[in-house]
Amino acid sequence: MQLKDLPPVFRLGQKLFTAEDLPTLYRSWDEYEILELFRSDEETCLVAEDDEKIIGFALGCMMDKPRSAWRYGWLEWLGVAPRYKRHGIARRLLNQLTQLFIDREARIMLVDTDEENADALAFLRQTGFGQETRHVYLSRNLDEYPKRFGRRNGHRNGKVH
Repeated sequence: MQLKDLPPVFRLGQKLFTAEDLPTLYRSWDEYEILELFRSDEETCLVAEDDEKIIGFALGCMMDKPRSAWRYGWLEWLGVAPRYKRHGIARRLLNQLTQLFIDREARIMLVDTDEENADALAFLRQTGFGQETRHVYLSRNLDEYPKRFGRRNGHRNGKVH
């Protein structure tokens, strides 16, 4: 991936990670997420092209835990344009990213997805991911929440700094 690829990757991700289809993934898909991944670990950000058009991407990062000998490779985002699905693009991106992680001495590769994302789960299981752990993701609708935190019945409570 090159700097010039960031806008088309972002646009493709906007089409793939919609609030209607994948609300937990949509929550963090933004231009800052992509820019930060690219800035922090450019080598593990990959794109697939067809006739110089971005048709897929894999965005990963290395993770070192303090006081641990283990290094982790984290597949943060994987996406392929709908027209190119089932053409092996995602598998090639995943294989290349996996090799980059191995070259950088990662011992474990991690990935997460919404448990309702059946296509992603099937693909990940088929490509060797396992040891699934369920994670509970909670949300809170703030439409009904008081406009100002700490205000009740017209009285102002203590401030939080």
